[in-house]
Amino acid sequence: MQVSKVKINSIKTNPKNPRLIKDDKFKKLVKSIQEFPQMLELRPIVVDENNIVLGGNMRLKACIEVGLKEVFIVKADDLTEQQKDEFIVKDNVGFGEWDWDILANEWDTEKLQDWGLNLPIDLSVNTSEDLTREVDNNYSRKIEAPTYNVTGKKPEITELYNVDKYEKLLNDIEYKHDIPEDIKKFLIVASSRHIVFNYANIAEFYAHANKETQELMEDSALVIIDFNKAIENGFVKLSEEIANQYLEDYEE
Repeated sequence: MQVSKVKINSIKTNPKNPRLIKDDKFKKLVKSIQEFPQMLELRPIVVDENNIVLGGNMRLKACIEVGLKEVFIVKADDLTEQQKDEFIVKDNVGFGEWDWDILANEWDTEKLQDWGLNLPIDLSVNTSEDLTREVDNNYSRKIEAPTYNVTGKKPEITELYNVDKYEKLLNDIEYKHDIPEDIKKFLIVASSRHIVFNYANIAEFYAHANKETQELMEDSALVIIDFNKAIENGFVKLSEEIANQYLEDYEE
C-alpha cells in the first residue's frame, strides 16, 4: 500500500474507536510527535475509502494538538465493514508482552517512561529478592482490620441480600428446560453466584448481632475481623495467589 501525505482536516476520526489515551499518556504522545515527527511517516494513519480512521485515532488527535497541517496516511479501501471492525480492534490489541530483563539491562528506563511505557516496578532492581522488596514497598502488606460499631438501626434480614435473579434462574432451570438431573443440580449451585449481598447492611447487622451470630458471620467471611482467619476460610486466598504469581512472573 502506498503512503501519501494529505491535509489533516481531510481525515475523520472514527466514532467506533474503542481505544482512548488520556491525560499524562496523551501528553507523552504529543511530546513524542513533537520530538520525533519522522515516526508519522514510518507509521502512517490507516484510513478507509471515506478517509475515516481505522488505525491511529489518538495519533491524529495528537497531531491536531501539535498543530500539524498534514499527516501521512495509508488508504485501505478494499475492506468489508466486518474487516474494518476487526482491524480497529486488532490494531489496538497487544498480543505480545515485554521482556522486563532486556528492558532493565539494555534500555534507559527514564526514556522508556518518556516514550509512554508504563513500568510496573523500578527496573534498576535486578535480583528476585530485591524485586520482592520493591513490590512490598510499592504495595504495602500492612492491613488493619476494620471495626464494627452500631451506627444506625438494625437492618432486617431481607435487607442483607437480594435473590431476585437467583430465584428467576431457579425457576427457569426447574420448569423452562428439560435437562438431565445432574446438570440441573450443577446449574442450581452455579446460580447462587447471582445472590447479591449488601455488605454495608451486613456490617450494621453484625454490629447489632449476638456473639454466636457474629462468629458464624465471621466463619462465612461476611465480615473480616481476623485477616489470618479470613485467609484460612478462603476469603482472600485468591488475592494471595495473585500476589504470589506476580512475584513468580518476575523471578522467571
